[in-house]
Amino acid sequence: MSQREADRPVAINVDRGVGLLTIDWADGHASAFAAILLRRLCPCAHCRGEMGRPGWLDTNPVLTAEQTQLVDARLVGQYALGVAWADGHDTGYYTFESLRGTCPCPLCSEAEAAAGKA
Repeated sequence: MSQREADRPVAINVDRGVGLLTIDWADGHASAFAAILLRRLCPCAHCRGEMGRPGWLDTNPVLTAEQTQLVDARLVGQYALGVAWADGHDTGYYTFESLRGTCPCPLCSEAEAAAGKA
């Protein structure tokens, strides 16, 4: 899988106590994902759906504390993170490209909003 230089993490930190995943990117940008946002971004087939069927997250569920408690994150090859949650869910592989593309920082949010208006 090819990867843009900007999508290459140079540091990844999981703060389980506050429920925060931070990534420092090769181009100097930094992203911080609150656990609840990360869980809502889960890309697995159960959460997102597959074969034309909606996923569990499409029902807009109220997430419990256990479902949003970040337990661990592990590298999946050199292209993604696998995240484990306190409820046992751990099948979503968050690619670095998708994490960079959904960066919630103000700069990225403004750029996304401006692109949507164009």
